[in-house]
Amino acid sequence: MRTFPRALLDELAARAAASSRKRAHENIHASPADPVQRFFVATEPDTYFRPHRHLTRSELALVLRGRFEVITFDDDGRITARHSIGEGTADFAYEAPPGTWHTLLSCTPGATFLEVKEGPYDPATAVEFAAWAPAEGDPAVARVLEWLRSAAPGEKLG
Repeated sequence: MRTFPRALLDELAARAAASSRKRAHENIHASPADPVQRFFVATEPDTYFRPHRHLTRSELALVLRGRFEVITFDDDGRITARHSIGEGTADFAYEAPPGTWHTLLSCTPGATFLEVKEGPYDPATAVEFAAWAPAEGDPAVARVLEWLRSAAPGEKLG
């Protein structure tokens, strides 16, 4: 039996705030070979999750603290939907089916979720990043984050 103290969420939030990426994670699974990958992710509002998809696996996330916007896209980078998940919303979790382009926006400091995906983890096939979205560290990321905060379904990144 393994339990997870609430203090872990505080520790992760502090690590995220101090991180250059403005997020931190804690694996629950023992190794990349595990058949189920499980981890906690704490974030700050200026973290950037490059739009991506998982071609053969779904992604389940349960919000434990704070609020996120989950944004989905078509193949050309046009927003198909946005969903508010977490505190102050009707929803506490989301599942992205295989092949769904998506990103998350952290809306509150220390916002944290538990993510569950099928394993094993293979970095060569785990994720496909959208060619129409800048890579982490690119100077255009700040502009994209600002656009994502207010962009509506039907609008296209570009």
